[in-house]
Amino acid sequence: MPLTEPDPRLLDALASLNQIGEAMNHIGQNGAVSVEVALKMIVESATRVVPGASAVIYSYDSRIGEFNPDSRVSAGEWDQSTTGDQPRPAGLGMQAIRQRRRVLSQEDIGAAIHPVRAQAGAKSMCVFPLVVADEPVGVLYVYLLDERPFSQLELLMLDNFVNLAAMAIYHAHHLARMHKNLARKEDELTRLRRAGLLISSRLRLEDTLKAILQMALEVTGAQYGIFRLLDPSGEFLNMRAIAGEHLDRPMIDALPVNANSVMSWVARNRQPICISDLNEAPWSQIYYPLDAVLRMRSELAVPLIGASGRLEGVLNLESPAVAAFGEDDSHLLQALATQAVIAIQEVRLLDALQEVARLLLTQPYHKVLKHLAELACNLLDASASSIWSLKGDELVLDVSSGGYQHGERIPLNGSLTGEVVRSGQPLVAHDLRADARFHRPDLAQSQNWSRALIVPLLPGDGKQPLGAFSVYSSTAATGHFAESEWDKKVLVCLADYAVLAYQNAARQEALLAAQEQRSIAETFAAVGDITSNLLHHLNNKVGTIPVRIQGIEDKCEDALAANPYLAHNLDEIERCAAEAMQSVRDSLMHLRPIRMEPVLVAPRIQDAIHATKLPPGIYVHYEALENLPMVMAGGSTLSLLFTNLLENAADAMDGQGKIQISGKSDDKWVEISVSDNGPGIPPHLHEHIFELNFSGRGASRPGKLGFGLWWVKTLMTRLGGSVIVESDGLHGTTFRLRLPRAESKERNGQ
Repeated sequence: MPLTEPDPRLLDALASLNQIGEAMNHIGQNGAVSVEVALKMIVESATRVVPGASAVIYSYDSRIGEFNPDSRVSAGEWDQSTTGDQPRPAGLGMQAIRQRRRVLSQEDIGAAIHPVRAQAGAKSMCVFPLVVADEPVGVLYVYLLDERPFSQLELLMLDNFVNLAAMAIYHAHHLARMHKNLARKEDELTRLRRAGLLISSRLRLEDTLKAILQMALEVTGAQYGIFRLLDPSGEFLNMRAIAGEHLDRPMIDALPVNANSVMSWVARNRQPICISDLNEAPWSQIYYPLDAVLRMRSELAVPLIGASGRLEGVLNLESPAVAAFGEDDSHLLQALATQAVIAIQEVRLLDALQEVARLLLTQPYHKVLKHLAELACNLLDASASSIWSLKGDELVLDVSSGGYQHGERIPLNGSLTGEVVRSGQPLVAHDLRADARFHRPDLAQSQNWSRALIVPLLPGDGKQPLGAFSVYSSTAATGHFAESEWDKKVLVCLADYAVLAYQNAARQEALLAAQEQRSIAETFAAVGDITSNLLHHLNNKVGTIPVRIQGIEDKCEDALAANPYLAHNLDEIERCAAEAMQSVRDSLMHLRPIRMEPVLVAPRIQDAIHATKLPPGIYVHYEALENLPMVMAGGSTLSLLFTNLLENAADAMDGQGKIQISGKSDDKWVEISVSDNGPGIPPHLHEHIFELNFSGRGASRPGKLGFGLWWVKTLMTRLGGSVIVESDGLHGTTFRLRLPRAESKERNGQ
């Protein structure tokens, strides 16, 4: 069977389809081909496959349901003079759009040709809807001057052009939306960068918030906006910044979180909300106008939530237009809200650190630590906090914002806090009630603690941590500081200030000790000079008494023999004079400079026990003394020191009780504890018992200077050590003495 030649129009249509397809591939590429060029090729191709036809394309905006009259693209010999043929609201083009099918004037009853086209001579027409993914994007009109039907071949070829036209318009619209979105995103990024610069510039918080509000107004078209921040009680939202136009009498009073308002709803539910029409229920019942004169129709509000989950406040925008805000506006506002939260947190932290720095210069370290513990709870939204210092193999509680008792001790090994100190790394615990490492499960239960964040107190010189800083959060808390790197950094920063407080206190203590040692040394040097002079005069005066008595005895031998009373008194005078001289020498010897040398503690304690001559009812028990390292001290001075403590304990127990002596050491110090089971010393007297003029029990033993515990503290200061007293005033007393190790002194001197 011989092959027939194809219709030339078909070949022309195929060639046109190829050209149009290639053109569409280049739409949007550096402006090489525009959608208008592609559509022009389509309508021209349509007029070639349908001889004598005129073709017109109009684009359609489905969002507003209208044709764009400026989008007209046409072709055809008799089309040049035709104008005013825009699609009618009830015309064939709108009919084709709604029905999603082509409309033929000769087949559809009542299909009236546009009057302008009919006047130009059009006798028949076909309207094709341009649809992509069920979204109408335009129409193609094809007009004929002849009153004839369109052939099946013509309709088939036009269907191909219709599909290409729909894709070309859809592609152009998609590119336009992409460019618009990119421009919007670029603008948003620019604004977010500006917000970041505002935060880093350290403006006042109100200035930063107002600048962020202004950005939000510009990008969303809102009429006004407001920042309300949560007050410390968590019960009210207070206005901190406001911006907008035509504000007459803004109502900026504190807004209760449980109030009947949109911002309160956002704060309670911690969720953003976009309201298209405030006149609709349920928003019409809870709308709280910022300005009574203005009536808004749209509202967009987002919560300000930190990385730890803490609610900081609410950011709110409003507009008089219905449906003024969309999803993109909500995303942008949430991004700006995040910047605002960063500003709030950084300003709060900066203010807190400035206050701590001031306290470091003016307040005792214990008050600084107390303030840091309170700040940790405030900044991290924690239920309680505590600061622990390392004492040997234990951690001692220095301050706590709740739960713990001052002075509480926990072991370094086997405890959660001790693990942080040993590792030198922060630690997060998610359920303290079930964590076997937590030393106080009873406290976790009673305080309802679930999470804990613990960081070490690092001195910064590579040495062992000084202790640990911990915060605890209850199950009822909304914050999740254990999951936030920001909160970890905040606590590490506060821990650094705690280290400064400890180090500052240590330096102050060392300075005071050095000044006290120098003052005591100067005092004892002066007293030594006075002692030498006094002893010289005593020797000159009292030393003549035995000589004179000897002379009397030689010259009055018979009288003394006849008078035993006189002879006995002369002997007593001579003996008392000799004892007085020896007592002065023994007592004033301790005012002279101490020759420091390595000394073993145990022998000096044994010497003191033998020299004290304690009553039979006093029992002394000592342990862990033989293995103690040597200390730097004076041998006789150290014996005298323990003698004073033993006598003090014996006096306190009225000659009946037990004295316990024990010792331990670390790399720098040797600590000796002397405890008795007497009535104890009330805490309010602990600082006064070491005073020179303290009139407690007084010296009860003859032949002593009677300086008591003042003498003990003075000697410890001269030896470079320290002494503290521990007693609840009811159950005995413990004196803890710290003396420098001989090896430590030698290393420091190298």
